[in-house]
Amino acid sequence: MSELPKIDFIYLNEQDMIKAGVTDMAGCVDTMEDMFKLLHSGDYRMAGANNDSHGAMIMFPEDSPFETMPKPTADRRFMAMPAYLGGQYCTAGVKWYGSNIANRDKGLPRSILMFTLNDADTSAPLAYMSANLLSAYRTGAVPGVGARHLARKDAKVVGVQGPGVMGKTSLAAFMATCPKLDTLKLLGRSQGSIDGFVAWTKENYPQITTIEIVDDLETLVRGSDIVTYCASCETGDVSKYPIVKREWLKAGAFLSMPAACEIDAAMEDDSVRKVMDNIGLYDAWFEELPKPAHVHVPVIGVRFLDMIHEGKMSRDALEDLGDICAGAAPGRQNDEEIIILSVGGMPVEDVAWGTVLYRNALEKGIGTKLNLWDEPVLR
Repeated sequence: MSELPKIDFIYLNEQDMIKAGVTDMAGCVDTMEDMFKLLHSGDYRMAGANNDSHGAMIMFPEDSPFETMPKPTADRRFMAMPAYLGGQYCTAGVKWYGSNIANRDKGLPRSILMFTLNDADTSAPLAYMSANLLSAYRTGAVPGVGARHLARKDAKVVGVQGPGVMGKTSLAAFMATCPKLDTLKLLGRSQGSIDGFVAWTKENYPQITTIEIVDDLETLVRGSDIVTYCASCETGDVSKYPIVKREWLKAGAFLSMPAACEIDAAMEDDSVRKVMDNIGLYDAWFEELPKPAHVHVPVIGVRFLDMIHEGKMSRDALEDLGDICAGAAPGRQNDEEIIILSVGGMPVEDVAWGTVLYRNALEKGIGTKLNLWDEPVLR
């Protein structure tokens, strides 16, 4: 039997990831834009029958005879999110997503994530990575891609609901793509999170010269050029999702919605452009979910598919961010139009940014080298 090569890979902890450049938001935005062009061309695969699934999630029952089985509390999930990306990447990977909102009571992040990157030919592991920062920055970078193409070029005021990790990375991406931003409006639940967000903003973005803390969504939205809702909430009751009303919006507003969001009837009108990060992702969700689907997945793009299902909207009114990035569809066409972007998040984003960071780590000699085998026992 011929000798088989040994397999080594690298482990990157969170500090290794930082050294490899995971917090380089400008670079991450550029990588996400490149990824969207590959999505437009079709040079990618995710899970599911339509190759666009968000992933596979373990669901826990309300009542279980097993005392040790986790309860289906808010944000309680285990999820595998696999993808392949072609182009200059030609890698595959999977993010293993664990989440529990009760982690905060234990001094832990709500989500604890890991990512495995594989050679797309042999399937051998290339890297095993700490993925909280990887996931946070690729998630924030997508709104930055949206702002690059869909926000007004003279945008100055950004309104952020939810001063947490997603709010920080979204703001970082807006700052990387909208150089005239100088005013932040902020809405949060706790004084501690608000104070932390303000301190972080002042330290990282001195060009933000005005920071206004607001008490309600209407005040947040009115007068803002860019609006983003970034707070997590429990699903099941759409009336409790944070709402945006058409009458609150100034002409030319761009809305980036990576978290729970509801819209009023006036926002349903075709005069409000409705863009998705990947229409196929929402098709996969919609096929899997009971209807109305927005009850179960609070991202606004799922609401758009509910509207189509209910005859309130034509499917032709949906726009795809990949088409816009590739130049196959227009970005912002004038300073008056209102545009809302639904950000669902995709594992192909982890593969794109993870591949860049893996190659950076190899070049810089970062990480811990691990051995899978010198010679496999089973052949």
